Amino acid sequence: MTLPAPAPVLTPDRAHLPPKIVSVGAAVPPDSYSQQEILDMYRITDRRIRSVFHNSAIERRFLSLPPELPGGTRATETQGELLRKHKLTGIDMGKRAILSCLKDSDYELDDVGYLCCITTTGFLTPGFSALLIKELGLSVTTSRLDVVGMGCNAGLNGLNAVAGWASAHPGQLALIVCVEACSAAYVMDGTMRSAVVNSLFGDGAAAAALITDEAGLEPGPTVLKFASCIIPEAVDAMRYDWNDQQGKFSFFLDPEVPYVVGAHAEEVIGRLLDGTGLRRSDIAHWVVHSGGKKVIDSVMVNLGLTRHALRHTTGVLRDYGNLSSGSFLFSYGRLLEEGVTQHGEYGVLMTMGPGSTIESALLRF
Repeated sequence: MTLPAPAPVLTPDRAHLPPKIVSVGAAVPPDSYSQQEILDMYRITDRRIRSVFHNSAIERRFLSLPPELPGGTRATETQGELLRKHKLTGIDMGKRAILSCLKDSDYELDDVGYLCCITTTGFLTPGFSALLIKELGLSVTTSRLDVVGMGCNAGLNGLNAVAGWASAHPGQLALIVCVEACSAAYVMDGTMRSAVVNSLFGDGAAAAALITDEAGLEPGPTVLKFASCIIPEAVDAMRYDWNDQQGKFSFFLDPEVPYVVGAHAEEVIGRLLDGTGLRRSDIAHWVVHSGGKKVIDSVMVNLGLTRHALRHTTGVLRDYGNLSSGSFLFSYGRLLEEGVTQHGEYGVLMTMGPGSTIESALLRF
């Protein structure tokens, strides 16, 4: 009997030690709704739209909905009201996600040296980084970055920046927080285009803390490598643009998105593993963005993964919907809670979004 060769052990350059993810945390709004409750609330009777909601593989989502009007319907929000909701809900969720993240670590707010904030569901100047530094009382010397408008893939774009900062500043704590008030990006116009979006996204924030640990004593996986793939011919497949008729920003998802993403998934993972000596079969843990039922199925088929491998991805979709840039951190948190990772195992993080873009990261636990 021939045993498979063990996965190679990647040894980082001591002069450029990669950082570790030492903790994660998440937060959502107080109210959650089933798909049926949303259909009833907005009195949606169109059979095609109801079918989209009921066949989404989503059971509940946390949302910040407008006030209830007499008769049980909900108010229609102006773009200004949506932007205020983005700001207020985002500050609240971002703050709680960061505090939850630090609660599960050996660090405090005073230890934060870098803060990267990710969002796509609204526009602010100053951005969430400045607002959260003020709200949390972080040091005024905290370095910061705001990544705005990159969409669902942006969490890994931000993690790449945070990992780079942490690697260049050993022993200093760096935070990433993805703040997505997706209910601040909704348009309720009765069209199938809007219905697909309105059936899918939920509100949530997720944070992760990274540090470069020269002594090798910190818990958590090491972030070894990143790889990207942009698909320019699908640049309009996912977009958030101005709707003149509604006087609001509106998100659009092309029906071909799952197939475009799936067709390029193998390419980006191949690039991620290139030069490492690893094969896809050496990856013990897969944390993939909860982009939607068809997106998840397409990635699973194209990468030859099992449903068990993507159990946390589908579980987050079921319980929260698509949380945009923070979805992968919700899934990663569930993986940690499961307690199945072993020292020396490898994991892959994967997100996808507008561009169209696929981002990936390689971890060693």
